[in-house]
Amino acid sequence: MNKCILLNIKVILIFIIIYSCDFDNFRKDIPDYPISPVSFNSVSLADSFWNKRIEINRTATIPFGFNKCEEEGRIRNFAKAGGLMEGQYEGLMPFDDSDVYKIIEGASYSMSVHPDKKLDAYVDSIITIIAAAQEDDGYICTWKTLNPDTTPAWWVKPGPRWFNLASSHELYNVGHMYEAAYAHFQATGKRNFLNIALKNADLIADTFGPGKNMEPPGHQIIETGLIKLYRATGSRKYLDLAKFFLDQRGNAEGHELGGSYNQDSIPVIQQNEAVGHAVRAVYMYAGMADIAAIMRDSLYLKAIDKIWENVVSKKIYITGGLGARHQGESFGNNYELPNLTSYNETCAAIANVYWNHRMFLVHGHAKYIDVLERTLYNGLISGVSLDGKAFFYPNCLASDGKFKFNQGSLTRQPWFNCSCCPSNIIRFMPSIPGYIYAVKDNSIFVNLFIASEAKISLDGNEVKISQETNYPWDGNVNIKVDSKLQSAVALKIRIPGWSADNPVPSDLYRFLDDNQNKFSILLNGEPVTYEIDRGYVVLSRKWNQNDMLKINFTMPVRRVIAHELVKDDQGKVALTRGPIVYCAEGIDNNNDVFNLVIPNDVELTAHYQNDLLGGVNIINGVVRDKSGEKRQMMAIPYYSWSHRGPGEMTVWFQRNSE
Repeated sequence: MNKCILLNIKVILIFIIIYSCDFDNFRKDIPDYPISPVSFNSVSLADSFWNKRIEINRTATIPFGFNKCEEEGRIRNFAKAGGLMEGQYEGLMPFDDSDVYKIIEGASYSMSVHPDKKLDAYVDSIITIIAAAQEDDGYICTWKTLNPDTTPAWWVKPGPRWFNLASSHELYNVGHMYEAAYAHFQATGKRNFLNIALKNADLIADTFGPGKNMEPPGHQIIETGLIKLYRATGSRKYLDLAKFFLDQRGNAEGHELGGSYNQDSIPVIQQNEAVGHAVRAVYMYAGMADIAAIMRDSLYLKAIDKIWENVVSKKIYITGGLGARHQGESFGNNYELPNLTSYNETCAAIANVYWNHRMFLVHGHAKYIDVLERTLYNGLISGVSLDGKAFFYPNCLASDGKFKFNQGSLTRQPWFNCSCCPSNIIRFMPSIPGYIYAVKDNSIFVNLFIASEAKISLDGNEVKISQETNYPWDGNVNIKVDSKLQSAVALKIRIPGWSADNPVPSDLYRFLDDNQNKFSILLNGEPVTYEIDRGYVVLSRKWNQNDMLKINFTMPVRRVIAHELVKDDQGKVALTRGPIVYCAEGIDNNNDVFNLVIPNDVELTAHYQNDLLGGVNIINGVVRDKSGEKRQMMAIPYYSWSHRGPGEMTVWFQRNSE
């Protein structure tokens, strides 16, 4: 039979298979977190800060990412594995499949709030190619299918399926596929991609488990992906498999332990310190939080509570970044937080948001959102340029203009051989509205201050809540609640840690001064009585349509110092205002930022500059240099540095000239 006819028949069969499954048993009545986030597709933004970033992700970064996957062979790899074209595996990494999945995830979330027929059709065309690459029993990993006897990277050993899972990334790849397929189904209602994911997950469930293959993946992510499939189907086997993979870490039965690098030295419920590869670790902690909440597992919760305390008290940067060492992309020892050689992978910042959001959904405490917010506004969005087409892999806190910290570069790059960070940014950005609000019973949590409107279902009735604000540049927030409920609704408004004199919820960093007038709240122009519960102002009342809540968080420039055991920051000070961490860049400071000294008595002022870096608040002051001479100093938001060429930069400044 003609080869073209055979390929056409295969494509037709793929369409029949991927659209024919019965998903009527999808369930929403399964156990989950005690607090529920308000989904991002129920929230519309009117925010000048985030709308701009999310729109750039939609119009620039998503197409850019797909183009890169086309150019560098990531999509061709699926076509080759599916017999739709001939050729060998292209690329240097065994996890290049995951970049395609992550960009589909980002595109799906984007389409759910901004329908795009052209993008929808393009994504479906890629899903068809992915389906072709899936083997008959559900297996999918393009480099293994094309030639398991060769290796895409020197550190990956060739071999058959499931060989050397510590580095093969077979389970990592499909974990991202599960996340993407769930997102695509949520966004479009289509079953084509989800069916591929479920077929693969069924194979994994048949292959791994007690009495079967008992080796956990080298790189975590399949755990949270499996839990997404559990949420979609209500099928317990996916939840149990996720817990199995977590339980196998540190358990020598059935596999050789991988050590602390991939958190495989002691059982997860015995771990109390963040160690090893930071991204792997924090993805794992997010998965553990899922298990703790859904399965009501107190041992898992106790473990991640301890690990979280270790991170926020000893291992987090003032920007919310995680990962001190380039070597192993890993956490360092307690209080090991260097600046020039800091790693702070963009993926780790994204994982930190995922983890802290889950911790909030378990505990309902504002401190987890404090960490989330600090990461979001600083160490996460620093990872992508303002035009959405260049990226940091690591995010250092100091640059001497010589050390090529960014995978051999001094500034952001358009792509990498290992492009996990660009594709991760793409999948994350459209979901930001989903972190603003949450609900529990008759309570609505306002976690982030972003101009928006949300429609929330309480007791079968729709409640509308809206915010007007120019946050993070000023602290004025107007909130309206439109409720037709005859009963009271408790509005829980987070008092940010930076406003309550806590840069982070520990003694790792502290402000040098007290903010005397932290915040004020008026209801319809009058002071209002409230209580504070776990970092939230609680206002419980029957809300009227015209009720207006006005909140003002004062935003002075604040000086931050680090714990005495953080050696690199001793005798130094960092500058913050609101949730934003600032840095000095050479281009604004005579190309000499390491000579700047900011004594405690120097006045620092902030003002908005519309024509700089997309519009930012800058900090100015007459400071000194190390010889005692006066110097004009200008600081910009950390996330915006390195847009005007490479050069010096620092977050931490000397406090005196000695």
